[in-house]
Amino acid sequence: MQKRPLYFEIFTTALGGLLLEISYTRIFSFKVFYYFTYVILGMGLLGIGAGGIAIATSERLRRIDPEKLISVCAFAGGASVLVGYLIIGPTQMNIAESIHSPVEILKLLMVMLLLTSSFFAVGLIISTILSVQPDNASRLYGADLLGAALGCTLAVPLIWWLTPPRIIILSGLILALGGLRLAARISKPLLIAGVVTSVVLAIPVVVPDLLDDPVVAQGKSYEEFRRDKLVRFTKWNPVFRIDVMDHPFFPGKEFILFHDGQPGSGMRRFNGDFAQFHHLEKDSRSIPFNVLEKEPKVLIIGAAGGHEIVSSLYFKASHVTGVELNPVTYSLLTDVYADVTGHLPKHPKVTHLNGDGRWFLKQSQDKYDLIWFVAPDSYAAMNAATAGAFVLSESYLYTVEMIRQSLSHLTDKGIICTQFGELAYATKPNRTTRYLSTARAAFKDHGIPNFEKHVMVSSASGFPPFLESVVLLGKQEFSPEQIETLKAQTAKVKGGAVRYVPGMSADESPVTQTILVPEGQLDEWYKSQPYELDPVRDDAPFFWHFARFKDAMTAPLPVKGIIDFEDSIAEQVTLGFFFVVMLLAGVFLLLPLFTIRSVWKKLPHKGSALLYFAALGLGFMFLEIALIQKLTLLLGYPTYALSVTLFAILVASGIGSLLTAKYAHKRNRALFTILGILAVIVVISQAALPTLIDTFVGSALPVRVTVAVLIIVPIGLCLGAFMPIGLSTIGRTTDHSREYVAWAWAVNGFCSVIASILATILAMVIGFKMLMLVALGVYVVGVLALTRIPEGSGRSAEA
Repeated sequence: MQKRPLYFEIFTTALGGLLLEISYTRIFSFKVFYYFTYVILGMGLLGIGAGGIAIATSERLRRIDPEKLISVCAFAGGASVLVGYLIIGPTQMNIAESIHSPVEILKLLMVMLLLTSSFFAVGLIISTILSVQPDNASRLYGADLLGAALGCTLAVPLIWWLTPPRIIILSGLILALGGLRLAARISKPLLIAGVVTSVVLAIPVVVPDLLDDPVVAQGKSYEEFRRDKLVRFTKWNPVFRIDVMDHPFFPGKEFILFHDGQPGSGMRRFNGDFAQFHHLEKDSRSIPFNVLEKEPKVLIIGAAGGHEIVSSLYFKASHVTGVELNPVTYSLLTDVYADVTGHLPKHPKVTHLNGDGRWFLKQSQDKYDLIWFVAPDSYAAMNAATAGAFVLSESYLYTVEMIRQSLSHLTDKGIICTQFGELAYATKPNRTTRYLSTARAAFKDHGIPNFEKHVMVSSASGFPPFLESVVLLGKQEFSPEQIETLKAQTAKVKGGAVRYVPGMSADESPVTQTILVPEGQLDEWYKSQPYELDPVRDDAPFFWHFARFKDAMTAPLPVKGIIDFEDSIAEQVTLGFFFVVMLLAGVFLLLPLFTIRSVWKKLPHKGSALLYFAALGLGFMFLEIALIQKLTLLLGYPTYALSVTLFAILVASGIGSLLTAKYAHKRNRALFTILGILAVIVVISQAALPTLIDTFVGSALPVRVTVAVLIIVPIGLCLGAFMPIGLSTIGRTTDHSREYVAWAWAVNGFCSVIASILATILAMVIGFKMLMLVALGVYVVGVLALTRIPEGSGRSAEA
């Protein structure tokens, strides 16, 4: 039995693996689309699980000296990371066309296999370490979680400092360095191989610009601008990558800001002379200013490149506050392009802030005549989500709670203006309709009756292929003069059309229907619609999720060359990948039955072990994802939510794992005690979290981080205890503990893969509150299953 402590090796492996996973989510958000994050998570956990299966089923691997096997895997894993990126980076993919093109299918499979190969080495190392020292499982699992926690913590600052391509290679370097200590004990040639591998990996990490940018998918506009040499500025960051492009028709005068390879907003050269913006008189941006009284006080949520700040100043705003989520976009106006944009943040009537809109409103005491949500038609919300897989923070801008919050910050005659780009207004104005249904619910909750008298909607020609929709929500009922003003101004706007004003009779359009359908008939009307158009709340803030999953399962595949992301594409990809992962999980879990049949028959209590470790994989991910989402509102910035939540839960879980050595000798009592404490914490958190968030959201960041950590730590301490208790239990039941422990680790990994996708699907359907309760139920099932295994070292197989 291996006796030398292997804490360093498991720590560095977990650290490298987490950095690799997080950095690839950023690469593929830029390279492909936001939902490819699921593939990264899935392939990571699939590779780790496959490594566990390999140890469980391969007698040849188990005969290798564990120290030598760990060293070889560390060096091979590091090398595979470098080779993988050098192939994946320049490979151009077209996911939407993969259903039509065999070439695209092969490219997708190649990328998935390359991703899996690096994580396979991680799985081999972790499974080997845990299986050769099962009696030390609590400390080893603790070291594993602490390494992963450090990876989560370092990922955010490293994205700023090194960029995701270099972090990928750094993760390979960390894997390789983790094998040097053992290699030095084994043989000089192996050590030399490890040193050479480490040096080769270190070169692209320390030398900037040695690695080429990843090539984006076909259909993303970035490639055309890059090919035409229009790229003027590039910066990776944890929210999304920003590229500043020369406008192809107005070079040097106007710029396009790209968010993860797609156009997101604009930025214009400004010298202080507002006469150059006379065209705004016939722009849709003029509509709210004509409806308002003169010199309004304006708040812009999503200030981006400052175009709306300039527009507000042009229309004589008394003061403009611009709030921008992305720190790089914010810095364009304050630093990089300050001279070009006329130093807008220094204008005496302008306050320019970096932060999340929800956070800003929560901590602000000011009231505004206009709160302006500007044209989120670039899907920037989903691009931002890929900073941490499930942090869909920008969707919180379009929930019932956000609209109520905005109403409380309006002056008596103030209005909320929200603009959306609609792909097909005549047939499916989904964004406008869903926002109106959400606003209607918010007005009702806020105690403002007669919603139909507080709303006006118009449309105008937008950036092709979008038709721009303008929604005005008034705190007071709109007056006849305001209605006539909107009609007159809309007529001046290019392509302008009035879609709804108070007094207009109902037609068949979903826009007017969602405003005028009687309250008692609303639920039935929502159910009758072909898309999800019901109100969006904080508990399930998936504003952009229009296609129902049951409809996505039966919807026809997209026509070649035509992609409409609101017509089930993302849902179909999610469901398709989920079913593929389930198939792979089933194959790999059944594999031991065929390859080690003689040993498999001797392993006792397989059914109970399967349920237990599957429950841990599902339950942990469900709670982790729900906590990340819940705490996004508190921390006010998606990157903080991701890093703080993952760090706190992994550190707490690591500590919880270490503490089990002190009390786990009475296993069943320990299990039920921990489960009971977890249940109490989860139930209390359901009631306390909204109050805590509302109380502390306006506090300084260190205070909010402290509150978040205090919320997470008790849950993490409980979750960390379950894995080592289970591993120790099965390790004592058989002489084949290496095979059993490795297989259990693989079960946990595969179910974590499934949970990473299933959690989001469930949250869209039942919300995060119910997801946490489901996670608790899953843990109950797992604990009951493990208690069926005798606490002693019984070896009789389960029937």
